[in-house]
Amino acid sequence: MGRTVGIGIQDFEDVIKNDYFYVDKTSFIKELWENGDSVTLITRPRRFGKTLNMSMLNRFFSLEYAGKGEVFEGLSIWQEEKYRQLQGTYPVINLSFANVKEKNFEATKEKIYQSIVNLYSKYSFLQESDVLTDIDRGIFKRISMDMKETDATSALHNLSDYLCRYYNKKVIILLDEYDTPMQEAYVNGFWDELVAFTRSMFNATFKTNPYLAKGIMTGITRVSKESIFSDLNNLEVVTTTSDKYATAFGFTEEEVFAALEECELASEKESVKKWYDGFVFGHQADIYNPWSILNFLDKKKYSTYWANTSSNSLVGKLIREGGHGVKMSFETLMRGEHLHCPMEEQIVYNQLWQKESAIWSLMLASGYLKVLEYEKMDELEIDGSVRYEVAVTNREVRYMFSGMISDWFSPAEDDYNDFIKAMLTQNVDAMNVYMNRIARTLFSYFDTGKHPAGQEPERFYHGFVLGLMVDLQREYIVTSNRESGFGRYDVMIEPKDPSKNPAVIIEFKVRNTRREASLEETVAVALAQIEEKQYATSLLAKGVPANRIYKYGFAFEGKNVWIEKAE
Repeated sequence: MGRTVGIGIQDFEDVIKNDYFYVDKTSFIKELWENGDSVTLITRPRRFGKTLNMSMLNRFFSLEYAGKGEVFEGLSIWQEEKYRQLQGTYPVINLSFANVKEKNFEATKEKIYQSIVNLYSKYSFLQESDVLTDIDRGIFKRISMDMKETDATSALHNLSDYLCRYYNKKVIILLDEYDTPMQEAYVNGFWDELVAFTRSMFNATFKTNPYLAKGIMTGITRVSKESIFSDLNNLEVVTTTSDKYATAFGFTEEEVFAALEECELASEKESVKKWYDGFVFGHQADIYNPWSILNFLDKKKYSTYWANTSSNSLVGKLIREGGHGVKMSFETLMRGEHLHCPMEEQIVYNQLWQKESAIWSLMLASGYLKVLEYEKMDELEIDGSVRYEVAVTNREVRYMFSGMISDWFSPAEDDYNDFIKAMLTQNVDAMNVYMNRIARTLFSYFDTGKHPAGQEPERFYHGFVLGLMVDLQREYIVTSNRESGFGRYDVMIEPKDPSKNPAVIIEFKVRNTRREASLEETVAVALAQIEEKQYATSLLAKGVPANRIYKYGFAFEGKNVWIEKAE
């Protein structure tokens, strides 16, 4: 019988003292210490043990736990006398931005201020010490919820100074989930304000800080240096493509299979691999996300544990509101195929709506995509970007994306389902009724606001294609913009069993008011193109009878849609 699996416990001492299931990651302490880097930023997807590892570092280094190293007994770090002597010997400033998820700048500052005030309260005994001058005490007393912004941005620097003087030793600063407020700021429109505040704080804390022994930050993304790290030239950045600390976060396959053995689940190894394997850190392949593994060990059933732990709203919004190129690339990924595109490890948030590669870079950093291969491109051509071959990480992520796409259509779910039935039964009148209701409900949902509804209807209909891919995936193969005959069709719905189900070809057209007097003329152009370009060729070659290939023209004008079927 295996150890008890504790779900959601992020305090290292709680895990060890209660003998909850734990994979020994204490070798990370040694690797971190011996690398000798001044300030390290480590990026990993959410729920990959970042907070637990930061708790472990705090528990190991902090003077608060001097002489209390018993929790490390039996773990790998305790095998060396050097590290037994190092335990509990440094003042540590430990804070997290994980819960800073506010909707405006003032509320975000308030949350950060609260973290700073709590730290100063913890070290309030410093005010009674002889190491502080009257000026220092005055600064100390100014740290409050209504402090000036300049006091807040220099607060960690000043606290480092006070602790260094008091203990006669430089400090270690741990900042967990540094980028959580960044994502909220981007989504909610106060990015520039937060960047200015954060840049000033990070510069004072991690660069111009002579009292710093080591700084360690964790997060999901590497926010661009130009945004918040422009003054921080002593920063060692460890991303998912780095070899440093490759096995410190997440579980290796060896660790996962050992856990399955311990919990008498060895027969599930192959299925667990399909569901939860796929992450690659540096050259270390076969990394599993620990949240899903722990939940599987506990509940002994498969589900999208990791994908459902946090909001996927930013990624969903970027794909849903992205142009047709983004949606077509996403179709490629959802078909299980590979995507080839340039990537940049630095996430430039203000480019997310402008550069498709920025979206895939964010998805890679967030763990939704895995790297299969990569090659350095011509630095003169594209500033040293790297071209990656990527795919959806694993089955769990694919199911998460399917659920996300289905949710897009939930406001018009009944009409959407009825439309699909009507399309497969050639009920054109019903198709027109349902599609127009769907368009009125959802058209603007696929727009960014910079591209008003009706101006770029391809945002809607390529999103609609993704919906068809998800809803019809059991019995059909849905593709778009592929060559057949003498051109490229818009949508082809190919039955996996032609003897059971029909095939469908759809051509979308936006009305050209200079050439077409009505939507009826536009839809006639669409139907004529299907015949002229012989889009049915590939279906006929696969043995689909001509009378079982339904051809539809869709004409758009704003939110109005007109559909006709070829006779």
